[in-house]
Amino acid sequence: MNNQIRFPDTDTIIVYSTVWCPDCKRAKRFFGEQRVPYINVDIEKDPEAMAFVEQINDGMRVVPTIIFPDKTILAEPSNAELASKLGLQTKAQRKFYDSIVIGSGPAGLTAALYMAREGMDVLVIEKGGLGGQVGITQTLDNFPGFDEGIPGAEFAERVVRQARRFGVEILEAQEVKMIVEQCDYQCVITGDGTEYGTKAALLATGASYRKLGVPGEDDLIGSNIHFCATCDGAFYKGKKVLVIGGGNSGFEEGLFLTKFADQVDIVEFMPEVKASHVLQTKVASREDMKVIVNHAVKKFRGKNKLEAVIVEDRATGEIKEWAYDGVFVFIGLSPNAKLVKEKVELDQYGFIETDHSLMTKEPGIFAAGDVRSGSTKQVASAAGEGATAALNIREYLKTV
Repeated sequence: MNNQIRFPDTDTIIVYSTVWCPDCKRAKRFFGEQRVPYINVDIEKDPEAMAFVEQINDGMRVVPTIIFPDKTILAEPSNAELASKLGLQTKAQRKFYDSIVIGSGPAGLTAALYMAREGMDVLVIEKGGLGGQVGITQTLDNFPGFDEGIPGAEFAERVVRQARRFGVEILEAQEVKMIVEQCDYQCVITGDGTEYGTKAALLATGASYRKLGVPGEDDLIGSNIHFCATCDGAFYKGKKVLVIGGGNSGFEEGLFLTKFADQVDIVEFMPEVKASHVLQTKVASREDMKVIVNHAVKKFRGKNKLEAVIVEDRATGEIKEWAYDGVFVFIGLSPNAKLVKEKVELDQYGFIETDHSLMTKEPGIFAAGDVRSGSTKQVASAAGEGATAALNIREYLKTV
């Protein structure tokens, strides 16, 4: 049958979808989390695409239908099927490890490679893209040793290669569902039900971009509201987008979005932005960018497509309607600590509390990086905490 089908001529994955399809959103979210580039085609707006999907699926409009560069077709695939197709390792080679690291950001990978260099068997489990948040940073300018800066994706790839060079085993597209204490070790249970034992688990799960929590937001996440410019910016070529958040992240991501969008505006809740002077200068020098302060986003209107952004001028109380093709939200971070919220102590913001050795109140469970209370949320300090955690775990294992 495939020989009779005329496939699109592209080296990029194509996702045939609709805006209302939850499985389409899940599949696109999976690719976004794994930082796999793809082209999205809305079959309801493209009659030829709809006919193509029907031809592939024996006359049925099955979405998502995903075409890979090797002409492989997956219709309504699960995340496990997508991971398998991409060649991601989702099961470990052993059942017990000296240490299991949950999270593959700078803290987790630094800790892993330090421990592996000490001869320890180390497993890293990561549900998203390897490298953590740094992997979607446009340019890393403040990490020592890279005097001209380095793209975040390249930095992440280097650290991953370095960890693997020392023998670190890494699971991808795999989520940890539970950590259970059993006798004198911790049992780490993944989403597929597999159990891995260890005497020392390190939580390096980082933090996620915070949502606004206003009406209409959840309905449009994944279609017109996004939290990753690197993942979704290419969808807005020649269009107009709004960035919410006047901190460094908002300004950095806004500048990145100018590679695609014709107009990028930034709105800040407070009367003044918090971005660095360097970033403010860069934005101010561009004719295709505008910064609006002292405005609160109150609502998004539109069910399957963004129709309007409803905002309030905080100085006058005036309610306004803005028209944008897409919205990118960068208003701070929320800790990814849900996994252990019943096992360890959290601070008032939900970050994990540790002692001076970076161990939580639960013996054998450590935390490092952005998820830890008191961390500075910087790449260099996350790597430093990872090294510190590794050395402390080494000493802890001598006692158990």
